[in-house]
Amino acid sequence: MEIPQHVRRIYPFQSRWMEVQGHRVHYVDEGEEESKPTVVLLHGNPTWSFLYREIIPRITHKCRAVAPDYPGFGLSDKPLNERWYTLENHTRIFTEFIERLGLKKVILVVQDWGGPIGVGFAIKHPDRMAGMVIMNTWAWPEPSVFHASVLPWRMMHAPLVGAHFFLRRNILVERGLYLSTENREKLKAGAVLDGYRLPFSSPASRIGMLAFPRNIPLKPGDLNWDRMAEMKAALPTLRFPCRLLWGEKDNVFPAENAQKFQDLLPNCTSPRMIPHGRHFIQEDAPMEIAEEILALVDEGDG
Repeated sequence: MEIPQHVRRIYPFQSRWMEVQGHRVHYVDEGEEESKPTVVLLHGNPTWSFLYREIIPRITHKCRAVAPDYPGFGLSDKPLNERWYTLENHTRIFTEFIERLGLKKVILVVQDWGGPIGVGFAIKHPDRMAGMVIMNTWAWPEPSVFHASVLPWRMMHAPLVGAHFFLRRNILVERGLYLSTENREKLKAGAVLDGYRLPFSSPASRIGMLAFPRNIPLKPGDLNWDRMAEMKAALPTLRFPCRLLWGEKDNVFPAENAQKFQDLLPNCTSPRMIPHGRHFIQEDAPMEIAEEILALVDEGDG
């Protein structure tokens, strides 16, 4: 996929590729290769490594920064079978990706679906973890009041309605990003919105967007309920340092989620609340995020 010049100007990183379990995974890898720890930046839905374009240049003077696109997102391959898009598959692909890069000392930066994927990796591989920056996400069976409300849940799971809005109307990119970002003037700029639209130009390219919401469990018996319950139970066993940074205006994962992480994680800072931040905090507070990442990098080097 060719990246247009006006998008390339704000996303100037070299594209790299790795074949993982039959899927071509796109990622960027910037900074000093030998520096430790390595910062790995995980995106959510409906975004890709483009989400971290303003953060990567702020941290690579001190560390190596790696930002992958999950299969189904960004410039990675996009499986056409919705049933492929499970939390288990994403975590397995990500785990092999880290192993193939040979990363031994990792700081994960997670938001939205990056939370369950990253926490799932950390629980299984605590020996590879140097720390985590956690932003506007969750890692337990009942994500938030927003997800428990009737309208979004029914819309996401209704076969025809969900497909219409997510696949045909591209609602998460065209409307969701705007509603979930405080810095909306930035999104109106052609290059930024075009960067988010770029990988999702057809209904077939948006299947991962629809599958992620359908992976959210709200009651026992739902897909991933047991997996997320095990994840919640394992959070207190994670001893590496964690830092919390939260968009205070997020209605998807509100401030209560930040407090829950602090309560469950034994080596976690108090949440750093961003008054002007919404769900996609990377667009609203890239400088503050870089500060939290570099604080962990300095701690890891010490």
